[in-house]
Amino acid sequence: MNYLLNERLKFDWKIVTITIVSTLLFMVDFYHRKLLFDQLGYWFRVVLYLVVPLLFILLIFRENPKEYGFSFGDWKAGLIITLIGILVMAPVIYFLGNDNASMQKYYQPFMKGLPWTTFLDLLGWEFIFRGWILFGYARKFGPESLWIQAVPFALMHNGKPEVETLSTIFGGFAFGWVAWRTKSFVYPFLIHWFIATFIILVAAG
Repeated sequence: MNYLLNERLKFDWKIVTITIVSTLLFMVDFYHRKLLFDQLGYWFRVVLYLVVPLLFILLIFRENPKEYGFSFGDWKAGLIITLIGILVMAPVIYFLGNDNASMQKYYQPFMKGLPWTTFLDLLGWEFIFRGWILFGYARKFGPESLWIQAVPFALMHNGKPEVETLSTIFGGFAFGWVAWRTKSFVYPFLIHWFIATFIILVAAG
């Protein structure tokens, strides 16, 4: 304990920046979602979670976005994993959503505009978790970053149906693994896009 108290604090400024900026973006989303949606529609999450992190990567970190999963990575493995993910999740979603009153009540209002509404909603969402946070933290924490990025991902689902929210710590890890394996946020995005769209369709009957 004395050693810990006497240890000089040393921070990686990029880890600090990723942590603070990400947290502030989540809070802006939570407190100003309606205002942002009224102004930008579904593009607001693209701006918050894709454009803003990319600007930090390019202008502040002065790095290539490819280092944060902004590329197609290992596209052959990515396409295979995406197909497997869709085939595995389709029956699970159908089973959970087809006869679940809470999911039907929550998701039925989101039918309008599919599948482009879910595309825009999740593009930036996946980049901030499976790109910016995952690969930014991986330099410092290695594979542990898979679990670290899954925590805020799960917490950001609070307010959704409980059966879905309870699974997101594991889903967040799984999406993170896909990004880690392929070196790209694209493939977890594609799987998540399918899941979100199919949940709404199933819930809407």
